[in-house]
Amino acid sequence: MTNYQLVLASTSPFRQQLLNKLAVPFITATPDCDETPLAGESPTALVLRLAESKAKSCPLTQTSLVIGSDQVCVIDDEIIGKPHTRERAIEQLTRQSGKSITFYTGLALYNSQTDTIHSKLDTFTVHFRQLTQQQIENYVDKEQPFYCAGSFKSEGLGIALFERLEGKDPNTLVGLPLIDLIGMLAAEGFAVL
Repeated sequence: MTNYQLVLASTSPFRQQLLNKLAVPFITATPDCDETPLAGESPTALVLRLAESKAKSCPLTQTSLVIGSDQVCVIDDEIIGKPHTRERAIEQLTRQSGKSITFYTGLALYNSQTDTIHSKLDTFTVHFRQLTQQQIENYVDKEQPFYCAGSFKSEGLGIALFERLEGKDPNTLVGLPLIDLIGMLAAEGFAVL
């Protein structure tokens, strides 16, 4: 069995926290890829392409298994990005109130020795409560989810916004499907347990 270095192709502190749950040593690297959607590209095709591109674009110094992940939030067939401002976060949450939104997360695992890549798509649906404007503003002011797709942190106070969650892996909602990742790592001979 090859002694692989595990690399997370992400600077996201949220993805790093998730990968820490597996209690395996890893390093992070900054992926070098253009994240602009292609003309006519579906949300699912976009996240799979970007996850693979991120995994393959990191500079490596040794034989590695590189994890790439990308996520989009879709409401009313439109990709919703990170809000970056209080006003945009309030606008996004107002639009999402009482509705169901879907998160598509692409996951890729690249083996630098064999030049092979595994990739998978995971879907997660969030069903929002009917929220008042005051509830939305209170939430945004308390948690400031300006760098989170959909304008919430489900691992924090954001849970109060939801009526229910639907998906196989709650980690997917935060941006790294660990159940799928464990299977991919096992296929490459990297045992988590």
